[in-house]
This record gives sequence, structure tokens and C-alpha cells, in this order.
Amino acid sequence: MAPPALPREASSRDVPGMSAAPAAEVLAGPPTRGPGSENFPVASWLLAPALRRPVLAFYHFVRAADDIADHPELPPEEKLARLARLEAALDDPATPLPLARALHESGAGTAEARRMLSAFRQDATQRRYAGWAALEDYCARSAAPVGRLLLRLHGETDPEALAGAESLAAALQILNHLQDLGPDRAALDRVYLPQDWMALAGGEDAFFTDAAARAPVLLTALDRVEAMLDRAACLPRRLESRRPALESAVTLHLARRLLARLRATDPLAGRVALSRADMAAALLAALRLSAPALAPPARHRRRGAGAGAGEARPLLLRARHGGHARPGAARALRRLCLLPCRGRHRRRHHARGRQARWPAEWRGKLERPDCPLSRELAWARSAFALPLAECHAMIDGMEADAGPSRRIADGAALDLYCRQVAGSVGALAVRIFGAPEAEAYGLALGHAFQLVNVLRDIDEDALRERVYLPLSDLAAAGLPPDAPAAALVADPRLPAVAAALAERADAAFAAADALLPPAAPAR
Repeated sequence: MAPPALPREASSRDVPGMSAAPAAEVLAGPPTRGPGSENFPVASWLLAPALRRPVLAFYHFVRAADDIADHPELPPEEKLARLARLEAALDDPATPLPLARALHESGAGTAEARRMLSAFRQDATQRRYAGWAALEDYCARSAAPVGRLLLRLHGETDPEALAGAESLAAALQILNHLQDLGPDRAALDRVYLPQDWMALAGGEDAFFTDAAARAPVLLTALDRVEAMLDRAACLPRRLESRRPALESAVTLHLARRLLARLRATDPLAGRVALSRADMAAALLAALRLSAPALAPPARHRRRGAGAGAGEARPLLLRARHGGHARPGAARALRRLCLLPCRGRHRRRHHARGRQARWPAEWRGKLERPDCPLSRELAWARSAFALPLAECHAMIDGMEADAGPSRRIADGAALDLYCRQVAGSVGALAVRIFGAPEAEAYGLALGHAFQLVNVLRDIDEDALRERVYLPLSDLAAAGLPPDAPAAALVADPRLPAVAAALAERADAAFAAADALLPPAAPAR
């Protein structure tokens, strides 16, 4: 029996036309399920009331289509004919079919419903899947449109959020397939698990009769689902709107609980399902938006192989002390580095008053996350024990850049600036990669990189009246420190000052190499 949905689920009474008798020539009978009997929340009270109506209209339409495809007595050709009538109703806003008319009146979901109909047509005729890629293609049509619709209704356009929603939807779909392995085969002669995997268990018959033979296949499928959930874990933090962020957090938590149950219990020995207590626990975890509820489980962290680790390969190889990359490490580091990038973007394009407010706003966001980037940073701080002081140091450096012009007095002032905007990143990065004892190395390497950035951006910075070459060095070379930035850049004596700074950068890289802990040999 499927678990009850969250309290105060919306019902069919909220959808225009849903009380009308179903068209007997199209529908396969009364719905086999309702929004309150699904495994995961459907139009729950976590969503804005105005959006529950279109979500429910969409749900009832695709539920009717799914029931047609899964009807045990209808022949395939009759299923296809009825699904074709449903699709025709999507083309006609004046359709007499109440389910389709409600979808049209809701103003959203027809494109996603059409894509899902292609999967239901496949269900009507296809009973086996050759490999995992074929199953993923099916999920891209049978599940991913649900996630994309929910984000579209909330105005969410972030590409990573969309990818996370699709991964979550596919994971939920496959979890349902695993729950229903026995009933699907018995009633519909349909098996979603790949045939090439079953061949390794001795064939389909051996898979369904021999628990020991099927166990490795089930665990492999669950590993694939876990990877999908890991990719979707960032979804609540990537969403601008609080309500869908909470709903996705609840769903992620429930999916991980069901995954754990399926690891511990053979679904062919009895239906594995969630309970009301699971729902309550998921809701509490979502309200906290706690990192432990959303991050990959400890078992997976120990297994290693974090996605995206190759993007930071040089630092990984040298600072991770020979261990496996931590899942989410590269993503966390990218989010961390977005903060100074965001500051630079705002310095370039926002009014001066907005520039002045930005550092104070971000100090507040560090304490009270209220947007995708700040929620990502809050997750990274919790997941990797990142010192808040280093985040503040980064903001201090950006705040110093917020004025209409910028000059650096001397070498000590340049060192302080490098420590704030780049040393902070290095100190945080070594923690993200699991080597907090390498903090000195991270600080030194960040300093070296920032000196290179200063040299690289001399011309670009001058366009915004910024000169990061120390004024004391300019004066020693005979350049007037108070000259406009454009004049300084055009002065033929400037390359000599830049060359001296390049030598300091070389020395900074050498100093960083000397601080590399001996337990992390270069490779």
C-alpha cells in the first residue's frame, strides 16, 4: 500500500471539470491512484495555492494516461487508440474531455503531457528493456517532464536546477519500478530492469526465482539511483523560490529513505514502502534544509569518486593526501569561487549605491541564506566545516574594491588584498578536498594565483580606474602614483614594474610548493 501524502493534499475537487463523468471511450475506468496515494508529494500544501491547481490538472491527466497504458485487460492496439484520443484532446482547448479541458484551463502542462504520452505509448507495446540507456531514455519522457513543469511554474530557469529536477524525477521513476517488479511482471508481463543485467543473474527466470542471483542486479540498480540522487542533491539550494525548495527537499529525503529500505529488503519478498513517520521526518528535515538530509550518505562518501573532481585535478592531486575525491567537492569549490566573481560582476555593472550595499548584504546571507548561491555556500560550510571567518575575509577584500577607483599603497597592502580575496579561497579549498592540515599551502597558493591575476588584468583593471601594482613600486620606477590609470598603463616604464611583480609571483609559487605537506606527494 502506498504511503499517505503530506497533510492537506489538494484533491480532484480543486480542478475544474473533474467531477464530470469520464469519457468511457477514452479512459480506462476510475483512477487507480490519487494524489494522496502516491509515494511522493503531489501538489502538497508546500506549494503555493495558486500553483496546486495546474499541478493537479496535469497530475490527473497523466494519471489517466498511465492507467490506460497499465490496464491489464486492454489490448495494445486499444491502448494506443485511447492514448491517441488523449493526445488529440491536447490540441483542442474546447475538448469535451474534462481532464484535458482542465489542463488547458490551467494554462500549463500540455507540452510536458505530450512528451509523457510518448512514454505511455511505449508502455502499451514494449515489455522489456535491452540496457540501462534504454531505460534512461524512457525516464527522460515518463518522469523528467514532471520536474521541468514544476520548475517552470515557479519561474525557475537555472540550468543546474533543471538538471537536478530531471535526475530526481528519473530516480523516483526507477525506485517505483523496483518497488513494482513483481506486480508489473505478473499483471502486465513488463520488466523495466535491463535484460543484459538479468542475463548476468542467469536470465530473467533465475532473477525472479533466485534471491541470491538477483541481489547483485538490484544493488547495481540502486547504486545507479543513488548516483541520480547525488546529482539532484543541489536542487533545493539552487531554487530561488522557498516553497519548491522545501518540496524538493522533502522528496529527496523520502527518496533516500526508500532507497535505504530497498537496499535492506528484497522487493520481491513483499512490497517495500514508506510510512507516515517517513513523511513527517522528511518534512522536518526539509524545514531545516539541513545538509545531512541533502548530502550524499556517509557510505557513498567513503566510496569516493565525486562528480566533477577532474575539474580541479591539480589541486586534488596535490592537496587531497592521496585519498579519493569527496563527492560535491568540485561543485562546492565552484560555488565558493562564484562569490568573488559575483562581486566583480556587480562592481562592473551596478550603480555605486548598490556596490556599497552588496558586501553588507552578503555578510547577512552568510548567516541567513536566502538565494541559490547563499544556500549552496551554507551547504558547503556545513558539509566541509568551512570557517566563517574566511568567507568574511573574502567579502572584506571585495568591499575594498567597491569604490570608484582602487590603488594599492605598497607590497604589504597587496599581500593583505591577496590574502583576503584569494588566500581565503585557498584556505577553504583545502578543507573542501579533505586536507585541512594543508591550510598554509592553500593560503600560499592563493596568494601566488592572485599575483598572476593582477598581472593578467592590468589593462582591464585600468579601464575601471584600478591599479593593483603597488604605488611604492611605481614611484621607485619614476612613475607618478597619482596619474590616471590609463596613463600609467601607457607609460613605457610600467613593464619593468610588472616584471618585478612576476618575479614575486614565481617566488610565491615556489613558497607554496615548499609548504605542500609531505603526505601529499606531487604526481
